Amino acid sequence: MAKNRKKKTLRSCKGVAWLVVLLGMIVTVAGAAEAGAQTLRIAAAADLQPVLPPVLAALQQATGIAASVTYESSAALTAQMLNGAAFDLFLSADMSYPQRIIAAGLGATAEPVPYAHGVLVLFTRHDSRWPHPTMELLRDGQLKRLAIADPKRAPYGRAAMAAITRLGLNTALQPKLVTAANIAQAAQFAETGNADAGLISQTAAVTPALQEAGSFVVVPQKLYPVIEQGAVVLGHSPQRAAAQRMLDFLLSAEMQRQLQRSGLNPARAATR
Repeated sequence: MAKNRKKKTLRSCKGVAWLVVLLGMIVTVAGAAEAGAQTLRIAAAADLQPVLPPVLAALQQATGIAASVTYESSAALTAQMLNGAAFDLFLSADMSYPQRIIAAGLGATAEPVPYAHGVLVLFTRHDSRWPHPTMELLRDGQLKRLAIADPKRAPYGRAAMAAITRLGLNTALQPKLVTAANIAQAAQFAETGNADAGLISQTAAVTPALQEAGSFVVVPQKLYPVIEQGAVVLGHSPQRAAAQRMLDFLLSAEMQRQLQRSGLNPARAATR
């Protein structure tokens, strides 16, 4: 009898142990599914590559929402989405590309949301002929190579060409232009000396690497149209609520101050 009771007790203990393990597995799977459901797929303009990491770290800490980001020119990202690429949120370097997404029936809203204003700067290396650049260096005959982003694909490239045109330097500078696929690559050309100077984003110019390599002057705003950077949540996204939460977070006063520290100007819409 005592032996039978011992066997029953042992079987009972084993059953409880297996139940604990099973419950643990269920909790783990549920947690993983929840974490997976909170992972946003963000398509972000190349000028945001040095900007977003602290924002996304703060987002995850505050909300538990994690994100994976693909950085490219706004045009390239738009083409990917129009061809079926799956993203939850698009952060463009202007308003026109999100508007194309909306026009194609892929947006969750009727209009894109402005989240920041881009700033164009003229950058040179410390060891160049112009260690302390001014706008006058664009008229210097010693300037041989000027890096810009592709104006057909990148809003900062269009801003650079607008400034060159407004200064009446189109004819003089056209043969000297080194055209990059996006603004991050244009900054790389300027940083590494593959160009004498670069018309690049302030977001790139204020990074530690470029601050160590050179210096910059802000291009007067009157020389180019305002670079209003816009966002749109994708209508087909299974994470629309989380994507909208990310966008609201980006528009918060604290995050707008973070964007400003990273080289962008706040959006007028950022009143929260």
